[in-house]
Amino acid sequence: MSLTLGMITTDSVDPLPLAHWWADRLGGQIIQENDGWFVIVSTPIGILAFQKIDDPTPGKNRIHLDLGTDTDLETTVWAFLDAGASLVGERNEQGFRWFTLADPQGNQFCIAPQG
Repeated sequence: MSLTLGMITTDSVDPLPLAHWWADRLGGQIIQENDGWFVIVSTPIGILAFQKIDDPTPGKNRIHLDLGTDTDLETTVWAFLDAGASLVGERNEQGFRWFTLADPQGNQFCIAPQG
């Protein structure tokens, strides 16, 4: 059996603005809106989807994106913060440093140096 990753899907009470936010951050574009209930974003790093649900699961998301940057880490983090992300924390373990952020709807993701 051979599998490929089709897309990463995020639950949202309001998926269209969240899809636009991620498309802008990752240099992607919305390729399907489906009346706002299931929005698909094509990005250079893969396909993301945002599906409308009435009641998102509370608490920290169990799966999150780990994004790598080939530019200055702080510059990348500040670009996300300026665009509406919030800082969850900065971490440094055994010399490896990364930031955990949350998108405008509270979904956590990490940014670290690429490589």
